[in-house]
Amino acid sequence: MKKFYLSIFAASALIAANIDFEHANGNFERVNPEFGKDSVVLSYHSSINEAKKSVVNISTSRTIKSKGFSDGFPDIFNDPFFQEFFGKSFGFPDSRSEKQRKASSLGSGVIISSDGYIVTNNHVIEDADEIIVTMLDDTKEYEAKIIGNDPTTDLAIIKIEGKNLKPIKIADSDKLLEGDIVFAIGNPFGVGGTITQGIISALNKNNIGLNKYENFIQTDASINPGNSGGALVDSRGALIGINSAILSRSGGNNGVGFAIPSNMVKDVTSALIKDGKIERGYIGVLIADLTKEQKEIYKNQEGALVSSVEKDKPAEAAGLKIGDLIIQADDKEIKSANDFKNYIGSKKPGTTVKVRYERGGDIKTANVKLEALEAISITARDITESQISGLVVENLTSDIRKELNLDEDINGVLVSEVKRDSDAEDYGFIKNDLIIQVDQKEIKSVDEFQKALKSSKGKKLVWVMRDKIPLGIVVK
Repeated sequence: MKKFYLSIFAASALIAANIDFEHANGNFERVNPEFGKDSVVLSYHSSINEAKKSVVNISTSRTIKSKGFSDGFPDIFNDPFFQEFFGKSFGFPDSRSEKQRKASSLGSGVIISSDGYIVTNNHVIEDADEIIVTMLDDTKEYEAKIIGNDPTTDLAIIKIEGKNLKPIKIADSDKLLEGDIVFAIGNPFGVGGTITQGIISALNKNNIGLNKYENFIQTDASINPGNSGGALVDSRGALIGINSAILSRSGGNNGVGFAIPSNMVKDVTSALIKDGKIERGYIGVLIADLTKEQKEIYKNQEGALVSSVEKDKPAEAAGLKIGDLIIQADDKEIKSANDFKNYIGSKKPGTTVKVRYERGGDIKTANVKLEALEAISITARDITESQISGLVVENLTSDIRKELNLDEDINGVLVSEVKRDSDAEDYGFIKNDLIIQVDQKEIKSVDEFQKALKSSKGKKLVWVMRDKIPLGIVVK
């Protein structure tokens, strides 16, 4: 049985701020091409050529640091005799020096406003130190800045300083049909502007495992590395999705590509442009699709089945119980668990959602007021900024132990975040390190860790467990 855990949260469907989307004509007809005329050449050049002016190349670079731990390890680990027995890849880093290297990558983006707002995938610009944008048909370079990003939908907004840019026209992705002709426009493999053709293979694809919020358009139009963040357009050249990923064993295109629907793109980018972030709500239920056997019990054959309700959370306060089958949220018909997750994911904390559900053969309604995820997360996980600048830590909980596959007899403090360009990063800490000891003091809680750091001046040896290997980090 497929399950989704709804710490349900997501992009607020806000009115666009500082941007007026160019909308494609919503009143259109689908036609079949005429064949058999020797004076007719079927071509989409004119419509695709306009859309191509709105697609850009994105080049990013970032600095990668590799930090060693020589002060934390005896010299024996670098001794040739030791390595003869255990191998040079035993797992202990060579810490004689800190190394830096530049990593670069290529992607694509789509202009959505004449003054330079560009939508792309979050993974295209994530952790970038520098973002350079060029048009597909021009070599002029623009330096871009990040306006906001949302890893859960893999969308991001960047901006360049430009005038009279060509924003793409955006179609209503709810009107798409399987079999519609589509074109993918982007910069695959860094070869420059490229257009590939296909059809819509499927709609509303989820459970792919790419993002937290998934409602993908599936297409067989070739989407290759570098196409990420580019445009998927219909035969008019109107944007129907942002190309995001492919499923491939070899890394090449196998005709199974995925794009984020334009309506989701509009909702997320509007919020990012207005606030620079996505505010997410929380309902507190575990939901699943109906199994074949469960459908025999319910009058409705589609919906989101509630299989767990968290105590003292919005769903419980609204009266929802295990076994309720949610069939509608406000005016949105709910046909699956993913439908409900994505709908709640479009609402801000504090929003009240009217839910219709089946219980015992009767149809009931409940008003659920969403809470803020951030406040719940911090309270539940007890995240603390440590005395080491940039090092964020938290106590181990049973949920964290399960997530990291840690035995109950393992104690320590989890590193939940290492901020960029901080002392913690320079020392060599990384996310999910488990701090187990400071000098000779074993660590079992955040309080013990903080006290151990205060207890003595000068250098301290902080022992962490990383991939089940103990590492000693010298902290000044």
